[in-house]
Amino acid sequence: MRRFSKIPGFKHACYLIDTIIAKYLMRNVWVVSGAIFLIISLVILGNQVVLMIQKSLEYGIPTADLLPLIVFNMIGDMSLILSLSLFLAIILAISKLYQSSEAIVMNSLGVGDKHFMVFIQPVVLPIFIFVLLLTTLVVPWTKQQKNLVMSRSEHTPEFAFIKQKEFQEFQGGDIIFYATKVTDGVKDTRKIMEEVFIYALVGGEPVITLAKKAQKYTDPSTNNIYLRLKDGVRYHGFLGNDSKRILNFDGYDLQIMDGKKQQSEMSNTQIESRSTIDLFYADGAKEVAEFQWRLSQPLSIFILSFLGVLLGKTSPRGGKNLGVLFGVAIFILYNNALMIAKSALEHGGNSIWGGLWWVHLLMFGFIFILYGYRYEKFRTLTRFFVRRVK
Repeated sequence: MRRFSKIPGFKHACYLIDTIIAKYLMRNVWVVSGAIFLIISLVILGNQVVLMIQKSLEYGIPTADLLPLIVFNMIGDMSLILSLSLFLAIILAISKLYQSSEAIVMNSLGVGDKHFMVFIQPVVLPIFIFVLLLTTLVVPWTKQQKNLVMSRSEHTPEFAFIKQKEFQEFQGGDIIFYATKVTDGVKDTRKIMEEVFIYALVGGEPVITLAKKAQKYTDPSTNNIYLRLKDGVRYHGFLGNDSKRILNFDGYDLQIMDGKKQQSEMSNTQIESRSTIDLFYADGAKEVAEFQWRLSQPLSIFILSFLGVLLGKTSPRGGKNLGVLFGVAIFILYNNALMIAKSALEHGGNSIWGGLWWVHLLMFGFIFILYGYRYEKFRTLTRFFVRRVK
């Protein structure tokens, strides 16, 4: 029987990909990755729906803008979902070959991990190109569209989402709001709330505020957003506390959003929405970090594909899901390391040339060490030097 290792060079690689074994492995990777992608997408979609509904209640995003924002967020997360799905699919597909002892027979024919890495490339390459287009072209466009939707929401009534005679929470439950009546303003489109009840934590102290009217107000100098209250009473502390205070007021502004935080978020989203060509010619640390981040996501797909083959190799008697557990842990560490490197580069704590590339080099080094340990390459090298010394 002809061994795979006897076919030289480029013809060797083409021959391997065209074999029945390669097609069998590719089909398994496609099917498993598709199933994993569907499951993860449904989970993240559910989380996105819940988060966006919470944000709509907290920041006043109109209901009509919720669906576009959810779609834009899902497109932004798609590269990460595809990377994780393909990585886990490779581990499971290779592991299945070893669990059924098919890989043992293949090894006896000269088909090993190096061949498996070649087999899966027709699957990895299309996903790599798709994610590259996604991160460099599609995602920046979705960021632009998301900014347009959010800016349009800023010009809508801030409390259009408020429903009369219903308790609603803001800022993670730090503010509880209730209005007996909600009507449109006479001079502008902003809502006017009447007979207002507000429970808030101010400096860790509970404060209850009762007011006849309330309306949104934005400070033009600081961009802080306030709820302007009229004709009311503030109760600091609860009844029975020695520190309780009662304050009557004709007008009082309750801050509901920090302008500096809002400007910082807008600055980051503006960089994320810039085209990849603009980022390539930019010199700023944040622009360089964003450019390297966009390239790092498709590059990580190639790196993880090699690692997935090595993690999928198990013995028939070994644990079936051990490689998957290691894979998920490594995937999380890998992406967290990339985000830490990106943050360090944005704040000047990392050189532009080092950037995010050192994380990929570490992963390559880890794969090289794991491959050498698996095939005892280092032991052979050690024996060679020991003999030379003798």
